[in-house]
Amino acid sequence: MITRRLFCSVLASVGLLAAGLPQAQERFITVASTTSTEQSGLFGHLLPAFEKASGIKVRVVALGTGQALDMARRGDADVVFVHDKTAEEKFIAEGFGLKRQEVMYNDFVVIGPKADPAKAAGKDILEGLRKIEAAKAPFVSRGDKSGTHAAELRYWKAAGVDLDKAKGSWYRDTGSGMGPALNTAASMNAYILADRGTWLNFKNRAELGIVVEGDTKLFNQYGVILVNPAKHTHVKQADGQKFVDWLVSPAGQKSIADYKIGGESLFFPNAAK
Repeated sequence: MITRRLFCSVLASVGLLAAGLPQAQERFITVASTTSTEQSGLFGHLLPAFEKASGIKVRVVALGTGQALDMARRGDADVVFVHDKTAEEKFIAEGFGLKRQEVMYNDFVVIGPKADPAKAAGKDILEGLRKIEAAKAPFVSRGDKSGTHAAELRYWKAAGVDLDKAKGSWYRDTGSGMGPALNTAASMNAYILADRGTWLNFKNRAELGIVVEGDTKLFNQYGVILVNPAKHTHVKQADGQKFVDWLVSPAGQKSIADYKIGGESLFFPNAAK
């Protein structure tokens, strides 16, 4: 009995000692990105291929583009992968990022009730928005300083609609990502500007469908930027650059092109163009 108790005590001590030993450090980078790349399912498709090729894990924090860039400004990310060129160029001009590289594109679409009470359907985004505002038809906005939200605000302005004056009960700011905002639109049977990738991967469509598409103004470019290690010395420059390089490489571009839902491409690689 004494021997058995001693043996168990030794085993317990060994277990505690092992638990206290430092674990092997996992090699990873943090990527601040948009909700559209996450909620479209793209990262679920891309990252296993990159991790297999590099041995580097990628931890994605999915935010609106503005929030993703702010996260990187604080030094809480190694790479940003977003879709607001003006904001990205400002980020670099401020010294927070190194070279911006284009990766892929898709387009925005206006989603709305299939019955289209505002009669907004067509290929003209500006005319569609004017009709939605004139009808005071329910409209859901991301309202989160994302790339999609920034695009929406540009379209309203180009359409000649002063949102500060026009806003009312018909216009709902959600302050949420693309998926939750689409859920709100589905529950309200409302119009919303969305990126096509997230829409194609969205399941809770209710009575919604694509109302406006095909306008060249709806072009949606994505870019990737390594955070400047001169601003934040803890940035994992070498591993972050490997991720950037892989995204724009033939292997990364092919992986983007291969991601489809129902045979339809969600994003189109254009790093070499």
